[in-house]
Amino acid sequence: MNPSNQVYSVIWHNDSVSLIDQTRLPNEYTFVEIHRCEDMAQAIKTMIVRGAPAIGVAAAYGMYLGAREIKTENRDEFLRSLEKVAQMLRSTRPTAVNLFWAISRTLKAAYETLGTVEEIKQTLLETAQSIQAEDLQTCQTIGDNGLKLLPKTPEKLTLLTHCNAGALATAGYGTALGVVRSAWREGRLTRVFADETRPRMQGAKLTTWECVQEGIPVTLITDSMAAHCMKQGMIHAVVVGADRIAANGDTANKIGTYSLALVARAHNVPFFVAAPMSTIDFSIPDGGAIPIEERDPVEIYQVGDTVLTPAGVEFYNPAFDVTPANLITAIITENGNFAPAELRQFQVKQLV
Repeated sequence: MNPSNQVYSVIWHNDSVSLIDQTRLPNEYTFVEIHRCEDMAQAIKTMIVRGAPAIGVAAAYGMYLGAREIKTENRDEFLRSLEKVAQMLRSTRPTAVNLFWAISRTLKAAYETLGTVEEIKQTLLETAQSIQAEDLQTCQTIGDNGLKLLPKTPEKLTLLTHCNAGALATAGYGTALGVVRSAWREGRLTRVFADETRPRMQGAKLTTWECVQEGIPVTLITDSMAAHCMKQGMIHAVVVGADRIAANGDTANKIGTYSLALVARAHNVPFFVAAPMSTIDFSIPDGGAIPIEERDPVEIYQVGDTVLTPAGVEFYNPAFDVTPANLITAIITENGNFAPAELRQFQVKQLV
């Protein structure tokens, strides 16, 4: 990829956090400056920053910003106040497990730092910076690991993705779009198809924007066109991201992913999930235990100032759905590629 076009959704500089305002893309490429934990929580809740890994990075910096506001030098009082900061951040988005993982990691670092309150605060900043740097490297590794699984075809590949799992959704490079980027870099990709991803249109607004920045040929389709495109032989593989993966491989991702997986199975098209190991929640046995966020129905019935529906209509707006493990060809991680059933075996090996 062209380094001059590198996108970073979360940037630490001048003692504050700059977030690309993803609610304004693609028409405005602007940043929001975050100085306080409460503002970071609001940015996560309102999807100024979105995408599971990016939310985790943002939350880690939010922990430091919250710690910086605590005005006590007493260690126990400080840690009690830090727990309240953690709880406020946890309450922002229920589905993306990276949020909770990053908060737990920063809390653990705080408790394990045996020093002054100022030293604990410095540890929190360094932990957030480490989470960010590690995620960038993780995504690049995921992209390269994904290359090993893509179909071997005489012609260059056409991949389909859903929602946005790119640099905007991570510390940079992306998970699903990381695979796309690596395939483009190696000359194996001819085009990526992007689902529009109703109702918030992350595919139309964000995925296409990222591809255009780097010169990757991209074609936008509505969510309902995927089956037609597969039937016509236009798609070689589907690559999506994830917000939480259960221990059995069931995967929560943006609403519409489940139906896309069903369509891919019906047309014998490989369906890959690309995500860091931090997205795998080994504490829950299957997708039935994944909390599904429901969002404001205005996302469905209104576009800009235009109301699309008549009065009296009721609405249901889940932000995510769960794709059963048996519809997933493989899960691509920084630690290798796994069939969903192999995740538990990997966990056991890690514990030995």
